[in-house]
Amino acid sequence: MTTLPLNIVFLGLSLSSSWGNGHATTFRSLMRGLYAAGHKLTFLERDVSWYRSHRDLADPEFCDLIYYEHPDDLGRGLAETIRKADVVVIGSFVPNGMAVIDAVASLSTAKLCFYDIDTPVTLAKLSSGDEEYIARRQVGLFDIYFSFTGGPTLQRLQSEFGAKSAEPLYCCVDSRRYVPTGDAPEWDLGYLGTYSPDRQPALAELLIEVAKRLPRLRFVVAGPQYPQEILWPDTVERIDHLPPSQHAAFYSRQRFTLNITRQDMIVAGWSPSVRLFEAAACGCPVISDRWRGIEEFFIPDEAIMLAQRAEEVCAALTEMGEPQRRTIARNARRRVLEAHTGVARARDFIDCLSPAGCTATQAA
Repeated sequence: MTTLPLNIVFLGLSLSSSWGNGHATTFRSLMRGLYAAGHKLTFLERDVSWYRSHRDLADPEFCDLIYYEHPDDLGRGLAETIRKADVVVIGSFVPNGMAVIDAVASLSTAKLCFYDIDTPVTLAKLSSGDEEYIARRQVGLFDIYFSFTGGPTLQRLQSEFGAKSAEPLYCCVDSRRYVPTGDAPEWDLGYLGTYSPDRQPALAELLIEVAKRLPRLRFVVAGPQYPQEILWPDTVERIDHLPPSQHAAFYSRQRFTLNITRQDMIVAGWSPSVRLFEAAACGCPVISDRWRGIEEFFIPDEAIMLAQRAEEVCAALTEMGEPQRRTIARNARRRVLEAHTGVARARDFIDCLSPAGCTATQAA
């Protein structure tokens, strides 16, 4: 077993701000789980203007949050912090990630890990020669390559990209903050997510078109960066940004919520969104697009509904009885609490650090 407690340093895209990214809530849930297990945690975050003006967790209770201005700072004022760590974890999409990885690798004698919260995007970038936040030569520097995506991608990371050890570390939910609130239903169907061009066709089909066909029902879309030229039906309420403190009430006020997956992650499969777990933890039944491996997380028609066309969503909204809706929600919430909380994911993380380690076939 791994000796406790560990001194763990994270360098990630953002912990302080959830604006326009899903990394912050993923790090928060995992780190709260690690903190509850007694580990000492530090998070190093690049101080950038777009997160500085949208911070919703400026002073976390579970770790030391330190901002830096430039990768060179890691070898100056923060060098001792990195050297003293037992484990250093660098995340995907860190600004100037290549320089950050090289700087940390030159300083640290700790177990060095990469946490890829964007694995299909990362591999697509590396395959095309795009080394925005990690270089192909750097993949083999890490003792463990933790991947947001499981399934066949893990073997590909090792055989094609040179990872020493590729382990699934799916996103997770803070089960103390994502709970059913008891709020009365306000919307029949909602969606929470930042605008993404490759998700927009599915949102248009599974929510906007549904709103046009069912004008008596109520809909909501929350998230930033949606183009002004999108024509929303009058029954679709728009919320520009919803901080995590309001997520539980938001999901609790929906009869159903929609999960839409980015195209790279649909192709890879085994890439559950953090929103999927958060909604389920709040007791809101989920209607999701289809992708390989989803049944390993939630059994279709028992704990989740799958849809590719507007008529399938319309049928769920208008034909499903209340007892069935509640049963699906209850089954999904039970599954999340069993296997996909921050505490559970922290346990997965620590198990992978032990000499016995995890295997690339770790079950969902």
